[in-house]
This record gives sequence, C-alpha cells and structure tokens, in this order.
Amino acid sequence: MRKAFVGVTDMRWYEFLSSRPDLTEVNFWQPGGRTRFQALAQGELFLFKLHSPNNYIVGGGFFAASSLLPVSLAWETFGAMNGVASIDEMRRRIAEFRRVKPDPHEDFTIGNVVLEQTFFLKQEAWIPVPRSFARNIVRGKLYDLDHGDGRELRLALEARFQEHQYASLQKNVAYGIVGRMFSDPVFARRRLGQGAFRVLVTDVYGRQCAVTGEHTLPVLETAHIFPVSKGGEHRVSNGLLLRSDVHTLFDRGYVTITPDLKFRVSTRLNDDWKNGKIYYQLDRQSIHVPKDPDCRPDRKLLEWHGDEVFRR
Repeated sequence: MRKAFVGVTDMRWYEFLSSRPDLTEVNFWQPGGRTRFQALAQGELFLFKLHSPNNYIVGGGFFAASSLLPVSLAWETFGAMNGVASIDEMRRRIAEFRRVKPDPHEDFTIGNVVLEQTFFLKQEAWIPVPRSFARNIVRGKLYDLDHGDGRELRLALEARFQEHQYASLQKNVAYGIVGRMFSDPVFARRRLGQGAFRVLVTDVYGRQCAVTGEHTLPVLETAHIFPVSKGGEHRVSNGLLLRSDVHTLFDRGYVTITPDLKFRVSTRLNDDWKNGKIYYQLDRQSIHVPKDPDCRPDRKLLEWHGDEVFRR
C-alpha cells in the first residue's frame, strides 16, 4: 500500500516556509511532545492541511525521520526550517498551542517530523480535504493513495504538478523527482539532509555517546566519519554520536575508531597538550554501536579516518 499522512498545521507555518524555497528540509513539529510519529516509513508522503476553517491541503514533503526533542535542540538542528524566525517565537507558539503561559526558559519537549523535498501549493491550487477527514481531527489521518479518498488525493496532487501549480519547490526538487517518489519511497531514503541525519544518528545510538556513554543530550553531537566537505554523505553509517569534546578530538585526528570498533587515542594528544588522561583511560575500549547492523559505522570509512586523519 502506498500511503500518505495528512497532518494539521497553521497558516503562519505555511506562509513562512512557502516563501523560503532555499530550505533543504522542514521540521513539522508537534507541540504536544508525548508520542513519536510512526505512521509512515522513510520516503512516504506527508501532506500539510491547514487548521479549520481553511480545510485545504497546501503542500507536503517526504518523511525522513521523527523524534521527541527539547525545543532548544530542535531549534539548534533546524533553525528557520521549523517554520519560525526565532526560538523565542517558537516557544511562544508552543505555549499558545499548549494553552500555557509563555516561558522564555522552558525547554518544552516537542514532536519532530523531519520532511525532505517539500513543496507548497499556490492558494488557487489548494486541495479540499477529503470528506473522510473529520473536522475534529487534531493531529492527522492516514490515507491509502491507491484507493478511495486517498486515490482522489493522489490524482489531485499529480494534476497540480503537471500544471506547475506550486508556490515553491525546494531547490533539490524537480517534478520528475517528485513524480518518481510516489512509486519509489526508497528514493528519499538515500537523500537525507543534515537535520534528518542528526535526528536519526541521535536515536539509533540510544541518545548516548558511543565512546563515553554520556546521556546528557545538549552535549551530544553527530559526527561524520568521512566529512561532507570532502564528499561524505548524510548516511547513518557515516555517523557517530559523540560527546562534544570527543567529537572535536575525532575531527582533529587525536582519536579514532578502529574498523573493529575500538576507541583509540593518539600519543600526539599528550605530546601536543601535555594532557588527556581522561581519554587515555578509554583507549582500546569497545564503543557502543546501534543494534541495527545497517546503522553501524561503515568499516571502509573508519579505515579512511584511521589512515588519513588519525595522528600517529
């Protein structure tokens, strides 16, 4: 079954993002922050429906990842891709939807649905929601794109694209790509953005540093084994979740991860800085890796880091 989820958002989010075609991915955040979105597989279609009385579908994107994150980390990861101009405004919106008093210091936990290759429709091309979409639906509804209302929705979307009736299309999207993605959800899975990469790596590592076991989320960072600046990709197998200090040392070659998944510390760390005791205590220890073998660090990339970056 080819699926699409119709999620509910507001006009301000639509207007902000539809005027920003330079954005490479979008965070469709959910203010409640109680349950992680799991209705779609990677590459399946997620559509944007405005709050009533604007009962129209106004755009969409392709699902990449989901997570529950504090608003500070969501802002740090996605910035304007959250559909707001500042973290203060984002906090005010969350408080508004939760019907609580705004607090500039409250680090609300929110739901995050990361979407890529997004598109927004011109107002004259907005699609009326299917009759089966009840007015009291708050979060959204799943549709089968091959049957019933879901099929009608898919045909309406295809017609809009054929007539180029979109308000904006992110720079990495073309109609041919979007058309193929209705039948090839694996296509999106191969093209993660920076935000989706960070969310996925954070969660597959169980929100703990692969080396130290640190669980304090604000100090954990996603590291690329083979840097994007050199042609590396935002693939989970090209990523590690590391405490910020370990990440810095990894990028500068003072530490590495061997192909057999051992942490190694260079003698240069002490030679250069006359310090490093806390890292040498971890030398040669096995790192924590994801349960899914496909998400574990790529052996060839680790070999590259050991040969080309690690200081000997």
